[in-house]
Amino acid sequence: MRRAVVVIDGEHYADVVRDALAELPFEVVAVVLAGGTEKLRGGEDYGVPCAVSLESALAEQEPDVVFDLSDEPVLSPPARLALASRALALGVPYEGADFRFEPPVFEPFELPSLAVIGTGKRVGKTALTGHIARTLSRDRSVVVVAMGRGGPAEPEVVATPPTVDDLVALSRRGRHAASDHLETAILCGVVTVGCRRAGGGLGGATATSNVVEGARLAAGLGPDLVVFDGSGAALPPVDAGRRVLVVSARQAVHVSTGYLNPYRFRLADLVVLTMASSDSETAVLRREIELLVRPGVPIVATTLRPRPLTAVAGRRIAYFGTAEHAQIAETVHGWGAEVAHISGALADRARLRDELARCDADTYVVELKAAAIDVVAEAALERGAEVVLAANDIVLLPGERDLDAEVRRLADEAAAVVGAFA
Repeated sequence: MRRAVVVIDGEHYADVVRDALAELPFEVVAVVLAGGTEKLRGGEDYGVPCAVSLESALAEQEPDVVFDLSDEPVLSPPARLALASRALALGVPYEGADFRFEPPVFEPFELPSLAVIGTGKRVGKTALTGHIARTLSRDRSVVVVAMGRGGPAEPEVVATPPTVDDLVALSRRGRHAASDHLETAILCGVVTVGCRRAGGGLGGATATSNVVEGARLAAGLGPDLVVFDGSGAALPPVDAGRRVLVVSARQAVHVSTGYLNPYRFRLADLVVLTMASSDSETAVLRREIELLVRPGVPIVATTLRPRPLTAVAGRRIAYFGTAEHAQIAETVHGWGAEVAHISGALADRARLRDELARCDADTYVVELKAAAIDVVAEAALERGAEVVLAANDIVLLPGERDLDAEVRRLADEAAAVVGAFA
């Protein structure tokens, strides 16, 4: 019989709870009172220890499952998911009358490693992965393992950065030529391993992936450190030494900090806000995050700034990315080029083709995402125009912590964790 810690509340009379505990198909080893006082008279006896917190109950009892015997109004849906996140972060399934959440399974990995995870798609994970890889590769050998919905069927090593012509050739063979591992190889100049995944659970588990095989391939290359790049809100299924969580300030706060995202915050050893600003909205998000992370986990606010890999001053350019707002337009206009068009439609092929039909430029600057190659690069080549790839640079906001110092600290800690078990 499975051992269970049971979450209860004071909106149920104690005798009702005791009878329910006896009917549950578990060996109940402790209860945790989630709140509520309406039906509490004082001195209630539930027949098992009442722990002071979920974390203390899990540490002391080491149960197989947490069972939620509470209900509204004590635990609203967001509060219940936040509690489930706390259990999942400690590796314990969370069940209730009509639901069950399993913690994602992470395969052991023998080398020092970092994982970059996110609260959603297009939050800046790959940009941060690239920044981390460039920072750490200055004094150690780094391999990046990236997983994506358009990754290769078999994990592949990219040791030489591909050219635009190489990417076009890949696309014409039916491959996704803007896959994250290709972007990282080009923008960072480090060895990458490309993997794929399909599906993603609320907690970040994947339905299928070949990342574990990709991790073995990366380990065989003998690097000092491996950086695992997540995909959307899906987590690399590898037990990385340390994890960095990326949160976009442009994502709705109730999404980035709600549902099972508190689980991701519990896993994080560093939180990086992207697309942030110094306004009150970012301050509100930071305060919400501070309530979710473990004590002492740093939060660093940054913005993303597009940068062409080749200077485009004096040319007539069109810029294509996955987002468009005033800050991007200001940056593009600061390149010293004649700006004919700015687009954020890379993920919308119909809109993209419509814009291209009306666009007149001699240089197409494009972020390596979505339809960058099969639509934009092909259109540019057909017109005899040049294609210049663009990076997204991570830029610290004024007064923020030194991001590079935090990254190096995590890398050193990840190495120490491996060393302790060697």
